[in-house]
Amino acid sequence: MGARSVLSKPFAKRIAKQQLKWSLRPEETQRRVFDQLILKATPTAFGKDHGFADIRSYEDFKKQVPVRDYEGLRPYVDRVVKGEPDILWPGKPAYFAKTSGTTSGTKYIPITKDSIPNHINSARNALLSYVAQTGKSKFLDGKLIFLSGSPETVKTAGINTGRLSGIVNHHVPGYLRGNQLPSYETNCIEDWEEKVDAIVDETIGQPMSLISGIPPWVQMYFDRVKEKTGKAIKDVFPDFEMFVYGGVNFEPYRQKLFETIGKRVDSIELYPASEGFIAYQDSQVDEGLLLLLKTGIFFEFIPADEYFNENPTRLSIGEIELGVNYALIINSNAGLWGYSIGDTVKFVSKDPYRLIVSGRIKHFISAFGEHVIGEEVEKAMKYAVGKHPETELVEFTVAPQVTPKEGLPLHEWYVEFAREPADLEGFEKDLNLQLQKLNSYYDDLITGSILKSLEVKSLKRDAFRNYMKSQGKLGGQNKVPRLSNDRKIADELIHYIN
Repeated sequence: MGARSVLSKPFAKRIAKQQLKWSLRPEETQRRVFDQLILKATPTAFGKDHGFADIRSYEDFKKQVPVRDYEGLRPYVDRVVKGEPDILWPGKPAYFAKTSGTTSGTKYIPITKDSIPNHINSARNALLSYVAQTGKSKFLDGKLIFLSGSPETVKTAGINTGRLSGIVNHHVPGYLRGNQLPSYETNCIEDWEEKVDAIVDETIGQPMSLISGIPPWVQMYFDRVKEKTGKAIKDVFPDFEMFVYGGVNFEPYRQKLFETIGKRVDSIELYPASEGFIAYQDSQVDEGLLLLLKTGIFFEFIPADEYFNENPTRLSIGEIELGVNYALIINSNAGLWGYSIGDTVKFVSKDPYRLIVSGRIKHFISAFGEHVIGEEVEKAMKYAVGKHPETELVEFTVAPQVTPKEGLPLHEWYVEFAREPADLEGFEKDLNLQLQKLNSYYDDLITGSILKSLEVKSLKRDAFRNYMKSQGKLGGQNKVPRLSNDRKIADELIHYIN
């Protein structure tokens, strides 16, 4: 056993002890975070505009600070981007994480000196939490890879600006840099397909023990390794024993990914976002991700079915209920206030507070009042694949068809299979029946003959890869929405139908 794995164990125990301490005092922990945030941001432009000096409680805060998305906060962000100090948080940000929004164009998310530990230490603590729980640490001695965006940054008003994954790359602890792949030069390649090929060349023959990234792009990397070697991943990387992922629900990818690997490996799910590192999997036994209550973020939750109301209910951690879909709102030491990151979450435990990501607040289908959400289509797909175990799924998305050439309106499922179900019609039927069970509104529309049963549109190989490439979004942290209430994606995917 190497030095890294040996030294990690006492460190892991210390982190686990600290984690247990704050997770057992969730409301007290969040109250302290809240007080610290308000105190430090009171002298800022945002703090002055919203009366932070008079805020004594969360109830005061809700009266003073409305919920906003990026567009709502943009007047303040624009001032920060122009180089003004003390706008959302004292001083200037250390970085801008540059992302592309569907409605806001390019977004500049501030990362401050105070918020950097949230991004860096949370990823580290996820691994250490695993070590503390399982006693397994050998994977830290091998080579590790994170399939990420380029670490190159540019200056915006003197502030380093780049992709979050690239920014984080600059802060990988020194004791891990020696076993990190790919090389900096390879990581800077912008063309995703060229980059993946270069990563394959650099990693084949290396003792890879930890591989991380968004599942569809890891699958693409594995496919290239398999094409080049003709071997299963377990035979190319016999030391591979830890898969770290985030960004999308893993379930639709799980079967094909592990079949490509050729063996089961342990995995850790992360919930990072440009706006902050929200949660990570702290247990290999219990469901859900541990909400990080002590990393500089004060969380709020809005019942998802109230989100678009004029005055929605806003709840703190002690007020949430299990099994309810909430829109996630954050207030952070990056200077984001009442900020809706667009995700919906559902709590599966209060002791400690663990959640699952159930979808995106704006990713739904309700063309006919059914309000089908991401969690429901993913569960229905998982069920159908389970009923037809020969099926291998690559990717899918769902859209309404309001004006079909004939018959009733319906939902169209655009699906790329690695291996199509033997009975596609039966697969389609099982998918539809399960969605009816999961969503009573959809069920009413089907049984009431307002909608007809869904249809699966089987797509050609590499359809989603080619679609993402055509949109300039191939690779990195980009992902296909599970469902949309319009046909922008569907109308592009029509060209890839088998």
